Amino acid sequence: MSWDVKQFGRVAVVMGGDSAERQVSLWSGEAVLKSLLKSGVQAERVDGIDALLLRLLAKEIDRVFIILHGRGGEDGVLQGALDALKIPYTGSGVLGCALSMDKQRSKLIWRALGLPTPAAIKLNAGDSAAAAIEELGLPVVIKPVHEGSSVGVTKVYASHEIAAALELAAKTDGELLVERLIDGPEYTVAILADQALPSICIEPAQGFYDFHNKYIANDTVYRCPSGLSDAQEKTLRALSLNAFRATGASGWGRVDVMADQAGDFWLLEVNTAPGMTDHSLVPKAALAQGIDFDALCLRILASSLGGRA
Repeated sequence: MSWDVKQFGRVAVVMGGDSAERQVSLWSGEAVLKSLLKSGVQAERVDGIDALLLRLLAKEIDRVFIILHGRGGEDGVLQGALDALKIPYTGSGVLGCALSMDKQRSKLIWRALGLPTPAAIKLNAGDSAAAAIEELGLPVVIKPVHEGSSVGVTKVYASHEIAAALELAAKTDGELLVERLIDGPEYTVAILADQALPSICIEPAQGFYDFHNKYIANDTVYRCPSGLSDAQEKTLRALSLNAFRATGASGWGRVDVMADQAGDFWLLEVNTAPGMTDHSLVPKAALAQGIDFDALCLRILASSLGGRA
């Protein structure tokens, strides 16, 4: 598949910003920018929403490639501003971003549709977790409601670990989840143009797939093909695509899933602006489908051409 890159016009690759995922966003954004320039796209680096809005109001940008991770860029705020200015952009719209960024509300939607997701109880900063732990039992995962890249996430196996986990998770906006821990392999499924790409099984050398194992460590193993049977792969891809659609997400993204000891899949979250670094998962899944990084970036950018439902 090929495009006349002139049709994209002047493209802002917006990255960085001021969320907890700033550094990852910068890594991703620079990789995307380099790729688009290599393909002949008239693209430029823009750091953060304020800088982007100044360029847009000066009518110096035709469309936006959003690779701004976390709050502000991935929660519907930037998307709403671009909609108001009638500027096309990549990825999900306001609703898809807002719901996907909110782990609690995405869970409510999945449960209403009968899609499997681990039981969880929402807390605010300062709340006791005693009742939640009593209801869910140990082990649990304690995580912020509105963060990505495993920022503020702790697996809790014993009661003496609870206080530190709550304190870490509450450092964001104070809303957090206590979620039943699913003990088993972790999978991720990339979504591109309403199709699920081959799943990836993630095997960290130590601990779980936290920020260090995602972006720093070089010994995390990514299996793609993931080792599932054809039937299991089909089930996982269908589940992930249904979860993605259920939150209103569109264009491209990634769905994170755990499998329990019985082999059943459990939905964790949807990412509407996933990482695009050399450690990232969407490029790995795309390559398994025969789509190299440059082609992937163009396909994501091309999704901004079609208008928004």
